[in-house]
Amino acid sequence: MLREQAEARLRALAGDHAKLREDQWKAIEALVVERSRVLVVQRTGWGKSAVYFVATALLRELDEGPTVIISPLLALMRNQIAAAERAGIKAVTINSANPEAWEDVYAQVAEGEIDVLLVSPERLNNPDFRDNVLPELAESAGLVVVDEAHCISDWGHDFRPDYRRLATLFEELPPGIPVLATTATANARVTRDVAEQMGEDTLVLRGALERESLHLSVVRLPTAEQRLAWLAQTLRELPGSGIVYTLTVAAAHEIAGYLREQGHEVAAYSGQTDPAERLEAEEALLNNKIKALVATSALGMGFDKPDLGFVVHVGAPQSPVAYYQQVGRAGRGVERAEVILLPGTEDREIWAYFTSLAFPPEPVVRAVLQALEERGLMSTQALETAVDLSRNRLEMMLKVLDVDGAVRRVKGGWEATGRPWDYDAERYSRIAGERKAEQDAMLGYLTTTECREEYLRKRLDDEAAKPCGRCDNCTGRHRSAQIAAPAVESARERLSRPGVDVEARRQWPTGLSDLSGRIKPDLGAEQGRALGRLTDIGWGNRLRELFNAPDGPMPDDMFKAVVQVLSAWDWRERPVGVVSVPSSTRPQLVRGFAERLAQVGRLTYLGELGYRAGPPGQQFNSAKRVQAVRGTLAMPKDVGAAVAACGGPVLLIDDRIDTGWTMTLAAALIRHAGAPAVLPLALATTS
Repeated sequence: MLREQAEARLRALAGDHAKLREDQWKAIEALVVERSRVLVVQRTGWGKSAVYFVATALLRELDEGPTVIISPLLALMRNQIAAAERAGIKAVTINSANPEAWEDVYAQVAEGEIDVLLVSPERLNNPDFRDNVLPELAESAGLVVVDEAHCISDWGHDFRPDYRRLATLFEELPPGIPVLATTATANARVTRDVAEQMGEDTLVLRGALERESLHLSVVRLPTAEQRLAWLAQTLRELPGSGIVYTLTVAAAHEIAGYLREQGHEVAAYSGQTDPAERLEAEEALLNNKIKALVATSALGMGFDKPDLGFVVHVGAPQSPVAYYQQVGRAGRGVERAEVILLPGTEDREIWAYFTSLAFPPEPVVRAVLQALEERGLMSTQALETAVDLSRNRLEMMLKVLDVDGAVRRVKGGWEATGRPWDYDAERYSRIAGERKAEQDAMLGYLTTTECREEYLRKRLDDEAAKPCGRCDNCTGRHRSAQIAAPAVESARERLSRPGVDVEARRQWPTGLSDLSGRIKPDLGAEQGRALGRLTDIGWGNRLRELFNAPDGPMPDDMFKAVVQVLSAWDWRERPVGVVSVPSSTRPQLVRGFAERLAQVGRLTYLGELGYRAGPPGQQFNSAKRVQAVRGTLAMPKDVGAAVAACGGPVLLIDDRIDTGWTMTLAAALIRHAGAPAVLPLALATTS
């Protein structure tokens, strides 16, 4: 009887011919009848969402409370709400994009008008939600669902600290509330870790991860322009519409711009894209109005387009598990989908950057705990003055400490709990080792001669892994790497276009005792320029090579490109002088660049700023950087006099812009010396 009801609900959700898989029924029965905890590890497209929507419908018919789904991405939430509506289930969401609707949503939940409430994991640690909404919600919930549950485990490829607090939620749930966790990308270690956090009696339903529609291939091309030209050429041949994944935001925009120039209907998509634009882009892809979204991993978990015909990666993700998760977007509802990887020489450097964001060393963590113990409640911005970590890395660390019970997020910031806390160096070291092994395995995927799908499934500990018979290695049909010379030249021209804008800093960092608010207009810099971004796939590669090489003069072609940037600069008043920032690592490059530019531009080289007691070193957040640069950077008397005498705007030269604070403070010194305007110019920017 119950199974018949479940089958009927499934048909409402998925169509008249849909039938429950055996493991789908096992999960639904365990949740609805036994009120158990269930972990479902099944391939993308298997029907994991059907389990929780059917279970929700059955539980609601038994007068149970609403289902609470912890879901990681806005795109995933939107798809889940649409799927729920098809099954006659009313679903709503609470997320960062709809704060104006929260109170109304809470009221509807309280009145029993909502069947499914979707919340982000970050919402679980919002003080108001955690203290005032979550306890009542957990008490009244009919089912708790954790989607993309591999994020719970710090062994997983997409670990999120906010997910870690779910283990506490599981412990605090009243008896008899069933819990379902789902994921398509968990190897044996991650599966064990998640199941342990869910509880001893968790039922694990793990299936084979084969995707019969996927045709995997790798095309290795030595240069960025060849990869770009190959992509533009091949995109015309690929079936339907799809996704082109990139490793960085800059690459997504750069590639999308080139493809549009080549006549392709594409759009760029990243975590930095405006939410309204993201929704518009998703809809365009879902409705086949564009050929592809050129996206970062922000378009990942849960994006559901059954007829997605291809996934191309320009650059390799740093984990076979992450790669298999992303390519799983394709081919859910079509017989054949093309999956192509175009690895780049710059991939390892990008991986190294992401690796650098790992959990900080113990002295840094202890400094944060000490600051909170001594000063009490502190905001994240105020903590930046006490510890030298980037904002993102500091927030990640605080979330881990919160889950561990050492700190607590409250209104206005963070406070220490006073509980003893141990730095688990062995665990962090093992995780770092696991990440390195994943990167090595990804490199192995590029060169393997065995079945590509089998290779990936083995990394997911899929015991049913076997040769697929479809990939380029199984069939012996490898995609041609040939590209027409004019196409390569066109791509080279696009990638070699010089110049990106660099926005000037307008506000001092929060938390400094004697600098706050807006930077005075008479001390500020104008909008600046850089030859390129270090994350670009065009100039980025050349610039990284330059910075990794021994100090020396700038190559002629690079200098000519900078001259192009200058000639295209629409400044209000032409500069009359040049000042350079002192460099401890590349003095020949920076000073030679400034002097040569002054000569070619018929400007006066006014000299170089100095340091009072050596260079400031490297800092990772704004507050620490301002403190360090401010304490060391100085205006030599002769340079100050030259600036005052020149009487016009000054071009300020450096090799690269990271936080932007060196340029900001250098500009303030030059403005104070009498320059009416300062125009920052660098070879590279990191953002």
